[in-house]
Amino acid sequence: MKLLATLLLTAACVLPFSLRAAPLDDAITELQRDWEVIRYQTPESARLKRFEALSAKAHGVSQTFAGHSEPLVWEGIIVSSLANEKGGLGALSLAKQAKAMYEQAIALRGDALDGSAYGSLAVLYYKVPGWPLGFGDKARAEELLKKALSVNPTGIDPNYFYADYLVEVGRGAEATPYLERALAAPPRPGREVADTGRREEVRQLLAKVKAL
Repeated sequence: MKLLATLLLTAACVLPFSLRAAPLDDAITELQRDWEVIRYQTPESARLKRFEALSAKAHGVSQTFAGHSEPLVWEGIIVSSLANEKGGLGALSLAKQAKAMYEQAIALRGDALDGSAYGSLAVLYYKVPGWPLGFGDKARAEELLKKALSVNPTGIDPNYFYADYLVEVGRGAEATPYLERALAAPPRPGREVADTGRREEVRQLLAKVKAL
C-alpha cells in the first residue's frame, strides 16, 4: 500500500495541476477557448508566439489523455493554425505533423467532436501544395469534406470548409447553399467567439462568391 501511495503521489507531482484537476472535457474546452481567442481576438503580430505556446500545451493534453481522439483533433487544429501563421517550409513540416494527428484521431474515433478531424484534415489536403512539394490532394479533400458533412450536416465548420473548397477548385457556383447552411447553423454552447469569427468568414466568402 505504501508503494502504491508513493507511485500515485509521484504521478500527481509530474502532471500539471490544471490537468490533474480537470477531466478530458475541461482540458479540451480550455484548448478551444485559448485557440479562438488567438485566432479571432489577437493581433496578427502576436499570434505566432501564442500559437507556439498553445501547441506545446496541446501536446501535453494529448499525452495526458493518450488513447483519446479529442486531444489529437485539437492539437492538430492548433498546429495547423501555427503552420498558417508561420508560412514557408516550416509551415509544410507543421502541416505534416497536423496531418498525422488528424489521421491518428480518425483511427481512434473519427466521429469525435462532430467529425472535426475529417474536415480539418480535408483543409490540409486542399490548401497544401501537391506532389512534389507537399501532400496536397484535391480529390482526397473532397472525400473527407463529404464525410465531415455526413457526420455533422448542419454544422458551421463543415459547410464553410466545403464551400471554401469549392471556391478553391473553381466551383464557386456550387458554394452558396453550403454558405447559407453555415450561416443558419445552430450556435455551439461555449463557442461564441469561434461562432462569431466563423460567421464573419462565411459572410466574406459569400460576398466573394456573389461577385464571381
